[in-house]
Amino acid sequence: MNQSDPNRLPVIGQEEAIDIKDIVLRILRIWPYIALSVIIAVGIAYMLIRYSVPEYQVSSKFFVKEKENPFSLFESAGLSMGGSGDMELGNQMIILKSRPIAAATLDRLNFDVEYYKQGRFIKSEMYQNTDISVEVDWAHPQLANGDILIQWDNQSEFTITYLEESYLQIFPDSESRGRLSNPKSPTQTFQFNEWVELPMNKFKVGLTSADTNGEIIIRFRDRHGLINHYTGGSLQVSSIDKQSTILQINITTKTPNKGRDYLNTLQEVYLENELQEKNAMATNTIDFIDAQLIVLSDSLMFIENRLENFRSNNSIYDLSSEGTAIFTQLKALETELAKEKFKREYYQQLTNYLQREDYNSIVVPSGLGIEDPILNTLIANLLELQAEKSMHASKLTDISPPLREVNRKIKDLNLSILELLQNVDSNAQLLIDDLQERINKITGTFSSLPQTEQNLLRIQREFSLNEELYTFLLEKRAEAAITRASNTPSNKIIETALINSNPISPKSSLIYLIAIVLGLAFPIGISLGRTFFSTKIKDGKELERKAKLNVISTISQSEEADNLVVLKKHRSGVTEAFRSLRANLNFILPKNKSSVILITSSISGEGKTFSSINLASVYALSNKKTLLIGCDMRKPKIFDDFGISNKEGLSTYLSGNQEDVDKVIQKTAYQNLDVIVSGPIPPNPAELLITQKFESLIDLMKDRYDMVVLDTPPVGLVSETLDLIRLADISLFVVRYNYSDKQFIDHINSLKQQEILKDAYIIFNGLDKEAQKYGYGTGYGYGYGYGYGYGYYDEDNSEGNFFKRLFNR
Repeated sequence: MNQSDPNRLPVIGQEEAIDIKDIVLRILRIWPYIALSVIIAVGIAYMLIRYSVPEYQVSSKFFVKEKENPFSLFESAGLSMGGSGDMELGNQMIILKSRPIAAATLDRLNFDVEYYKQGRFIKSEMYQNTDISVEVDWAHPQLANGDILIQWDNQSEFTITYLEESYLQIFPDSESRGRLSNPKSPTQTFQFNEWVELPMNKFKVGLTSADTNGEIIIRFRDRHGLINHYTGGSLQVSSIDKQSTILQINITTKTPNKGRDYLNTLQEVYLENELQEKNAMATNTIDFIDAQLIVLSDSLMFIENRLENFRSNNSIYDLSSEGTAIFTQLKALETELAKEKFKREYYQQLTNYLQREDYNSIVVPSGLGIEDPILNTLIANLLELQAEKSMHASKLTDISPPLREVNRKIKDLNLSILELLQNVDSNAQLLIDDLQERINKITGTFSSLPQTEQNLLRIQREFSLNEELYTFLLEKRAEAAITRASNTPSNKIIETALINSNPISPKSSLIYLIAIVLGLAFPIGISLGRTFFSTKIKDGKELERKAKLNVISTISQSEEADNLVVLKKHRSGVTEAFRSLRANLNFILPKNKSSVILITSSISGEGKTFSSINLASVYALSNKKTLLIGCDMRKPKIFDDFGISNKEGLSTYLSGNQEDVDKVIQKTAYQNLDVIVSGPIPPNPAELLITQKFESLIDLMKDRYDMVVLDTPPVGLVSETLDLIRLADISLFVVRYNYSDKQFIDHINSLKQQEILKDAYIIFNGLDKEAQKYGYGTGYGYGYGYGYGYGYYDEDNSEGNFFKRLFNR
């Protein structure tokens, strides 16, 4: 025997160490359950993949120009034109996911009706290629976001069935929404291509298939819900590279063709919106000039007719040289005066726009020939801030910090522009007064001309003035129109939407991997968890680590009906275990001297009596005179196993009812083995065992027998056993596999620490064959590795086939 110091102390931290080999052996022990668990998990994974609607990713690439090159009379004046070229890339990502862009995109797509085909387990959406087409009247209340079954058995009529328990109620011209539970399906039939009018639905169904019968599930989607879907997590916009301004736009969808159409339309709408914003300033300029031209055109026509009539009636067509000189001077001054008045009119209109905060109607000063760099810069900054505000307003509320900050900047800039307009308007008025005074001086020289020439000069002055202003406005209008026509989007589509043919969900490889991991983890976790949280002793090695007593032997589980295994089954594994125990004791007990062996346990049922009987038996078979004394007078058992009487025994002798010790010693049917049974249960068993008479009895028996085996009561239940330990040469504590509680080890250690136990060892009893096979026995003593040679012992031949062993675990 690999005998260690009985007074050893456990190594600090030893019991916390993880024994990898032990864990592996525990796992190998339950491998059939692991295999079954993995098969079930993989089967569940297959069903999940097989009957899940796959999701696909549709992707496109979109280029955002970082800065826009100047190209128009407006941009030459420093105006951004409200385009996205100067905006940060992050802003463009937000705009692409904004609700206004999504709403404009959905306006071009027929996504408000979804069509589904019901399969055996799942329903899949049909897109474009459907047997029916549905037109919805959204001006009528509708039930949305729920399945409606359309069935037909001929090409003229169909039926309607509400399949859901609850639907979303949508009312036209109202933001209010509610839930309608359990709507009643209509009982009548309806005609194809005719409006179906129900209390909460109005739509028209057209049959596009030649099939005479069929069924399709339709679902109406409200615009609010669609916008939420296409601006939510399903749409992702990200930068491909930090060094580039190319965006990757991805959408996750169960209907890939639908996702492709949405991405392509989204990019087209974005570009059109950008171009519309770039053209807005030029359009405002054209509209402003057109309004001025209408008035000038009428005035010019009237004056032209008046001039022709005057020349015809007075037979005068040309001015004299003196009149021509005066006309030339007045024409130059009045043309400049007209332009200054035009500027003042623009300043007044711009002031009105700013006071009303109508920034969408503002005309850029440079577009009208007003080359004031400060005013042009301020207007450009104002329009940029307004574009930034629109971008934030699509995602944020009015009380959000970014939007509040933009509003503050717009308000401050508005006040600055109004203050500047007062100054430039005052300067323009001064210039107008000066020009008017100069014109008045020149007009005073008219008196030297004939009266008819004076009248002709006045009419021609008015005509020339209107003609010059009309020509000037036509030039500016042409410039604005050229600018608008030449505008193109700064951004562009790099790649149209492409469908990834491999679904991103469910991910088959990942699901199978998770299934295998869970299939392995479930039984392993249960097994290790049961071991970790179990309060029962199941591992001999753990017992060796924690106990301060050495484990002297491991006894396998007996399959016999009675306790006389050693005497009746000479070739059994249990018998060999007790032979090994006897050999180990021979190294400890003194030679050529009678020995007393005390066997006890913590509680009843751990195999104390079984071990006592068979240890005594194995000594008797080795030709040693052996006496087995049943000291457990509270629960006598030994007499029944040997088929002898219990009328007289230890209790009757110690109590004085039987003075002759030979009367209480009973011969058994086996040579060299005698027994003193416990006898009738006395009222005071503890007091009887601690008397001097019992000690004298032990001394007397040591003279008569080679080995005396004491079957004592459990030390965890009664106290007298502790007094008997001093009478024994060696004490054996029986600990039973999967029965004894781990706290019993602490009890044994406590007795050892109190030096009550000096020569004491542990017997690990009741280890089943599977536990022995996987090394749950001890590392020394008989039983280590037991079970690897089925058929060697008698009971192994009746082990049964594999399946019997499997299901008997």
